[in-house]
Amino acid sequence: MTRRHIVFLSALIALAVFAAAVFLYQRHTLQAAALQASEQAGAMVRPHSPVIGPVNAPVTIVEFFDPACEACKAFHPRVKQILAAFPRETRLVIRYTPFHREASVEAVKILEAARAQGKFEPMLEALLVGQRAWTGQGAKAADRAWALAQSAGLDVDQARKHIASGAVDTLLAQDVSDLKAIGVRATPTFFVNGKPLSSTDPEQLFELVKGEVEHVRKSPRP
Repeated sequence: MTRRHIVFLSALIALAVFAAAVFLYQRHTLQAAALQASEQAGAMVRPHSPVIGPVNAPVTIVEFFDPACEACKAFHPRVKQILAAFPRETRLVIRYTPFHREASVEAVKILEAARAQGKFEPMLEALLVGQRAWTGQGAKAADRAWALAQSAGLDVDQARKHIASGAVDTLLAQDVSDLKAIGVRATPTFFVNGKPLSSTDPEQLFELVKGEVEHVRKSPRP
């Protein structure tokens, strides 16, 4: 065996060892996330959490969501497709994760005020579509978010009264406490019936949901 072959073989072995280490690390990380989610199952869904889909659906997708997050915006069309593919079996539960600070908090206030007016989903769509217009830095970012909300049909006067009641602050404080307990560090973070999504691939989210739906369909009904 020539020196060149030895070097090449050594490189292949090193690459294989690295790949195995990455696989084991990812598996350990996923197992740890699943264990932590199981231990904090009571913090996964709260009665105040926004729900899209049948309230009693057997498959629950929990999304730790930041309305100012570009990745959340990118994921959202696929999430809607998943809900549409399994309309009777799935529901989406949104947990607010205000990692973008002031911009996120302002958007959450708007979303919750819209929910009180029965306009949550249209407002969610409007904020995501116009995300770039209101997530910029500066004092006018909040004004742009409110202008966008008003143009999407929000009654601003009623909305500000709802926010002034303190209900949104209480809800948001609980969500922040729960995301810390569960160990959420990035958005979007998904759990499907308590099982964490192991990647940032929307197709893997679909497969995870599909697997849970198929399990439900095969299970005998009481």
